[in-house]
Amino acid sequence: MTITPAVKAILANYESDNPGTKANLARILMQGRLGGTGKMIILPVDQGFEHGPARSFSVNPDAYDPHYHYQLAIDAGLNAYAAPLGMIEAGADTFAGQIPTILKVNSANSWASAKDQAVTGGVEDALRLGCAAIGFTIYPGSEHFFELVEEIRELSLEAKSVGIATVVWSYPRGGDLSKEGELALDVGAYAAHMAALVGAHIIKVKLPSNHIEQKDAQKAYEGNDWSAQADRVRHVVKSCFNGRRIVVFSGGAAKGADAVYQDARDIRDGGGNGSIIGRNTFQRPRDEALAMLGRLVRIYKGEE
Repeated sequence: MTITPAVKAILANYESDNPGTKANLARILMQGRLGGTGKMIILPVDQGFEHGPARSFSVNPDAYDPHYHYQLAIDAGLNAYAAPLGMIEAGADTFAGQIPTILKVNSANSWASAKDQAVTGGVEDALRLGCAAIGFTIYPGSEHFFELVEEIRELSLEAKSVGIATVVWSYPRGGDLSKEGELALDVGAYAAHMAALVGAHIIKVKLPSNHIEQKDAQKAYEGNDWSAQADRVRHVVKSCFNGRRIVVFSGGAAKGADAVYQDARDIRDGGGNGSIIGRNTFQRPRDEALAMLGRLVRIYKGEE
C-alpha cells in the first residue's frame, strides 16, 4: 500500500507521535472508498449504551446483531467502525483485519442525570482486539469535565505509548450552557479546540449553529456572516490548530436524506475531514443505508 500525498501531509502534522500511532492513523485514512483522499466516514454504534437497544435498533431489527454493523461498514467501504467493548468483542475474530476499529472506552446511559461517563474499556482491550484507536467522550461545561480530562490524559498517554491513536468526542453540555448553546458556534469551536489540547488525533464534534452563546466571545464574532454552514465548519477546523488535526462531524439525530447530504457538502466545502454517522444509516434498511453511504462517499470525493 502506497501512502498518498494527502495522507502523508496529514500524518506530518502529528509531530510527537511514534511510527505505530501514525501507522494506525494511516490504516484509517487509507481504508475503504475514501482511502487516500484525506476524507473519511466512520460508522459509530454506541447508541445502544447511550439510548437503549429498542430506541436504537428496533426500527431495523437486523441492527441488534453486532455483525450487521461490521458488515455494513465493510460493504459500504467506510474508513472505520467505532463501538463499545462488547460490540467490538462480538465480531473481533470474524472481521479481524477487514476494517479498522475504534474502541469506545467510556459510555453513559439515558437514565443518568450527571453529564459524566464511566470508563468501560481500556488500552489493553484495544490491543487485544486489534483496534486502531480508542474513543473517548468529554463534556466541556459539565461539573465532571475536569475528571474526564484527567481520565483521557491517562488513557491517551497509554495508547500513544503502544502505538494506538486517540479519538475524542467533544460535546458541550452542562454548567451554564443553554440548550441552544450546546450547538453554538463559539461553544463548538471552543470544545473542538479543547479536544485538540488534550491530545486527540481525531476530533469529533457536532455541526454548529450560527448562535453565539458566550457574552465574552460575542465581540470576536462580530462583523462576520455565520449564516453559511460551510463557513461555520471552516471556523471549527481552524480552531483545531489551524487544521493540523483531523476533524469529523457527527451525523446527529435521525433526519431526512437530503439534510444528510447537504451536511456532507458543507463539511467538505468547509475543510472538514468527514462524517461519523450512525443512526442516520443503521436505522435505515440495509440497501438504503448502503445507497446513502455510497452517495456520501461521492460527495466527499467531489463527484456530486
